[in-house]
Amino acid sequence: MKVVRFLLLPVLPLYSAIILMRNWFFDNKILKSEKIPVNVISVGNITVGGSGKTPLVIYLLNLLRSEGKKPAVLSRGYGRRSKGYLLVSDGKQILTNVTKSGDEIYHTVSECKVPGAVSENRVKGAKKLIRDADMNVIVLDDAFQHRWIARDIDLVLCEQHFLFQQGFMSHSLLPVGALREPFRSLTRASALIINRKFSPKRNLPEKCLKYFEDKKIFYAFYKATRFVDIRRKTEYSLGEFEGQKSLVVSGIANPYSFINILKQTNVDTENQLIFRDHRDYSFRDIQKIRKAFYVTNSHSVVTTQKDAVKLTKFSKEIDDIDIFYLKIELVMDDGEGFKKFITNALLDRKGDTLDLRN
Repeated sequence: MKVVRFLLLPVLPLYSAIILMRNWFFDNKILKSEKIPVNVISVGNITVGGSGKTPLVIYLLNLLRSEGKKPAVLSRGYGRRSKGYLLVSDGKQILTNVTKSGDEIYHTVSECKVPGAVSENRVKGAKKLIRDADMNVIVLDDAFQHRWIARDIDLVLCEQHFLFQQGFMSHSLLPVGALREPFRSLTRASALIINRKFSPKRNLPEKCLKYFEDKKIFYAFYKATRFVDIRRKTEYSLGEFEGQKSLVVSGIANPYSFINILKQTNVDTENQLIFRDHRDYSFRDIQKIRKAFYVTNSHSVVTTQKDAVKLTKFSKEIDDIDIFYLKIELVMDDGEGFKKFITNALLDRKGDTLDLRN
């Protein structure tokens, strides 16, 4: 992998020039962001891979509902087998399947019971979502780089571990490194959320602080709460899985945090099946899981909630296997401070769009 990244070094200046030129066009109003008649909150990052956007979106949607807002979520639907605008949920029921919608938004609307849609064109998608659902705040999932739609709040999520990685390639732009944009792009964000996942809090390195001197910085972490049977929806405490020999199945960008928290709950994670991110599980994959389950003499299959929504469609094929997902929630270190920041930012909105303060 390092050899491939090294060979791609000549492409780096071209990618960098494209990113810088595009941002310069938006910053100087040559390319313009369009306003829509509801509050818009963007959740995004400057890296590829799993920084925790979906848990943050879920946290934000629940926070907005608790504050009397009527939120909806809009995503491009990464990995879906459909095109164009698609209403995934009207807030009362799911209107499509996970294959057509993509796993992230399907997981989100199932969890939060809010309206949601997918669309490659966020502006058109937002306008159609306003027409199709009863809502007054749109949360954009993975939209920091999608500058065609104006937003009231731009939240950027960074994985703490990534910020402390060393070396030129670690913090290089694509395709050499993991950065979608250079660190200086953080200056256009409203707030930075550092996801420390299951690690202790660390102070930010200087390379980040110099771009965020006047910005709000919040820390968040993951909390494992329980195991859930994917078929029966029965819930089990973490302690009930201690010492259990499980087959770990994962198709997310960064499975190592998931595996580490399983180890912390004393689940035997020796046997693992790791698939690529956003895996659209096939019948062949299911047969592979079944075979590994019996060959390793595992007591259960343990997976992520994002994977669980895709595995449930194979209920008949795996009805002889006990499959559970680990329920993980995002928690803010300063929950009250974050709530106050979001509330005040929405109330301070100015412009020629509808006033949604009430």
